[in-house]
Amino acid sequence: MNENANTNKDNMPFVMIYTDGGASPNPGLGGWAAILYSPEHNAKREIYGAENNTTNNRMELTAAIKALETLKRPCHVKLTTDSSYLQNAFVKGWLAKWQRNNWKTYDKKEVLNRDLWERLITYSSIHNIEWHWIRGHSNNLYNNRCDELVHLARDEFYENN
Repeated sequence: MNENANTNKDNMPFVMIYTDGGASPNPGLGGWAAILYSPEHNAKREIYGAENNTTNNRMELTAAIKALETLKRPCHVKLTTDSSYLQNAFVKGWLAKWQRNNWKTYDKKEVLNRDLWERLITYSSIHNIEWHWIRGHSNNLYNNRCDELVHLARDEFYENN
């Protein structure tokens, strides 16, 4: 990963994270994946997993959670996802609105995946996170690798169950 995106002005370690998740069918067997890269240490780590009876959106959120859970101390994070659902919740202020409305959407329905959103809010209070969106299945090496890991996670789940 040769991205000089380190806008780290807070003296925290800088980490780049790419995430992906999916379920097939949706809902169905899901997989999540993340790639973490530390330019300071020139170190890369891939993580992935699978869950049964889940959705694409839950897997997208889980990928971000699992990646942030691996960080041992507060970091400045550039998190890149192909999920506009995940990115927009932070960038467009959806989460703040949902919380103000007692976890209800604009049409008074319960916010889906509240358990995962609350975990992400906790990690957002620990880390300084920049949320970035990238088109899925494009020519980005790390997004494509995450997609491969999602499929690998699902394949391994089938083999082991």
